[in-house]
Amino acid sequence: MTLDTVKHAAGTPEAEQPWQELGLKRDEYDRIREILGRRPTGAELAMYSVMWSEHCSYKSSKVHLRQFSEKAPENDALLVGIGENAGVVDVGQGYAVTFKVESHNHPSYIEPYQGAATGVGGIVRDILAMGARPVAVMDPLRFGAADHPDTKRVLPGVVAGVGGYGNCLGLPNIGGEVVFDSCYQGNPLVNALCVGVMKHEDIHLAKASGTGNKVILYGARTGGDGIGGVSVLASETFESTGPAKRPAVQVGDPFQEKLLIECTLEIFAEKLVDGIQDLGGAGLSCATSELASAGSGGMRVDLETVPLRDATLSPEEILMSESQERMCAIVEPAKVDRFLEICEKWDVIATVIGEVTEGDRLEIFWHGEQIVDVPPRTVAHEGPVYERPFARPGWQDALQADDANALPRPAGGDELKDQVLRLVASPNQASKAWITDQYDRFVQGNTVLAQPEDSGMIRIDEETDLGVAVATDGNGRYAKLDPYAGAQLALAEAYRNVATSGAKPLAVSNCLNFGSPEDPAVMWQFAEATRGLADACQVLGTPVTGGNVSLYNQTGDTAIHPTPVVAVLGVIDDVNRRTPVGFAEEGQLLYLLGDTREEFGGSAWAQVVHDHLGGLPPAVDLERERLLADILISASRDGMIDAAHDLSDGGLVQAVTESCLRGGHGARLVVPDGLDAFTFLFSESTGRAVVAVPRSEEVRFTDMCGARGLPAARIGVVDGDAVEVQGEFALPLAELRTAHEGTIPALLA
Repeated sequence: MTLDTVKHAAGTPEAEQPWQELGLKRDEYDRIREILGRRPTGAELAMYSVMWSEHCSYKSSKVHLRQFSEKAPENDALLVGIGENAGVVDVGQGYAVTFKVESHNHPSYIEPYQGAATGVGGIVRDILAMGARPVAVMDPLRFGAADHPDTKRVLPGVVAGVGGYGNCLGLPNIGGEVVFDSCYQGNPLVNALCVGVMKHEDIHLAKASGTGNKVILYGARTGGDGIGGVSVLASETFESTGPAKRPAVQVGDPFQEKLLIECTLEIFAEKLVDGIQDLGGAGLSCATSELASAGSGGMRVDLETVPLRDATLSPEEILMSESQERMCAIVEPAKVDRFLEICEKWDVIATVIGEVTEGDRLEIFWHGEQIVDVPPRTVAHEGPVYERPFARPGWQDALQADDANALPRPAGGDELKDQVLRLVASPNQASKAWITDQYDRFVQGNTVLAQPEDSGMIRIDEETDLGVAVATDGNGRYAKLDPYAGAQLALAEAYRNVATSGAKPLAVSNCLNFGSPEDPAVMWQFAEATRGLADACQVLGTPVTGGNVSLYNQTGDTAIHPTPVVAVLGVIDDVNRRTPVGFAEEGQLLYLLGDTREEFGGSAWAQVVHDHLGGLPPAVDLERERLLADILISASRDGMIDAAHDLSDGGLVQAVTESCLRGGHGARLVVPDGLDAFTFLFSESTGRAVVAVPRSEEVRFTDMCGARGLPAARIGVVDGDAVEVQGEFALPLAELRTAHEGTIPALLA
């Protein structure tokens, strides 16, 4: 077979090319020809196809994502924003923290273990590429119905992959979510987050500058796994009979990644790199084009020098391979020898594969023959931009009119008691210990809070006890009812979860999981959710630092619920002053903060008791969220509260049950004036939290709430070994624990 060189391509303009099989549209292929002034070579076609895929180019979402920059609030803490591998924020004392959440949804359905494992590996390398030491991971997960046979295939594999990779890296898994819903049956959501820490002066960016500087590929050898992997796989809808395309899912090696991390950190410490990029989606196509595009010159690469696991790979396959545990660095010639020495010390393969050039072209050669000659920006940053048509779906009004507030309610204490037990034992509200116990939460010794706390918290300075807290949240049921409000509710819950621990929310990352962008109803959901999140970030003063869009989460014509997952990072000056969830001391007074209304649309109660989704989600009050957060942070710092738990899915009774089980003490509750017992227990009104206040601090705490205008109602006391609602029912903790902890193991047995 004749090598398809640039010269050959110029002389054979009518040669048939597999652009359609590679996921390109006719107009996209025509545009590539227009950019190059000829047909592309096979290698160029491979690069454009993966880099212009939905997963890599965001071609359907760019027009909406711009709002995150256009509406970004002023925030002095933001050091690096959207556009780099991950955002970076200043957390004080000279420290910077980088964090990001991404998806590995489609690969995890096809091959649950490797799909989830390489999702963790990819996000860890994104954080490493910023110059930071990765210190913790989190995993927001969503699966199909808990009792569906395929859930028993997907969930254990995903959990084993997340745990296996993260545990081998020695990174604590400090939080996340596990949600079950039939809408995710053929499209599980496997989102992964990583947090990293560095000093301000250690921040690195992905750019190739300095003519003559060398391009070094280091890490694992390049293999056939992952060719056309996440870049193509995540850019197409699954057919109802199963995935239409099954590219090879990447295979991860966490021990190789651990060596790569330590090697890279030593290279950073000796200041040996001018630019760096990890190899994730689109592999070498991405790393070379993005580094060259963000730099000040061009780049030449000799592709035959790339170390291979499979000598039969073609140039196109080498460029498309998404083999894991690889990085690409730009290094001055005088520093190359030392760079290679450090790699050899860590048993990491490193090869000079090219250099930065004076021009403005990315040129790739194969045994002396030129197979790529492209303007790198057209590959990496100037791909297609679609303004997809979107329209509010015709069924939206009927869905919202089906008001959950009109559903039959329990009559009397016995029915209340029965529905409380059903709620706390339901798969979404039940204990996830069967899952989280497979993760190492405390490795490295700096974990302060982890599951099942409201947020994960890590100490980042052992002398001053400076720390950061992170929470991820998202409610697809709320977003299905109202995507604008649903995205804001996801942000509000994550913001609130960080604040309940005592940390001040600083910044946001997001993973926007939706169905096919070719469906106007899905595109409307995406547009509304993006607008809602951008507006809410502006009000709360928390800029979006980066994130991920995952589209085509759809089987046939059935899309998942719109699921914007929002991660909020906050800072706490002294982790010793954090607020845990558990009610740990008898006699503490329980206060309900915020306003409780009859709000049951999309609620856990409506789902568990009536299998119902309809009405409107709880109202959003962002100013109330800010006020509540300020109160919780001040109370934590000044020792006015001993425990706090946000109120969200399942309402007050779910929060109180979790806090009682966590702390080992019961609670006696009294329904406040103006509320009935049902609304008191099950409402999912937002901007609320339940706190345990020492008797000695009651006056000071209530005075602060009164002075700031935050409603605070005393609703009971920590006492006994049951959750008791006066005049209604009492549920022994032993019975609640059995119900809460038995569900997931029984489902997955």
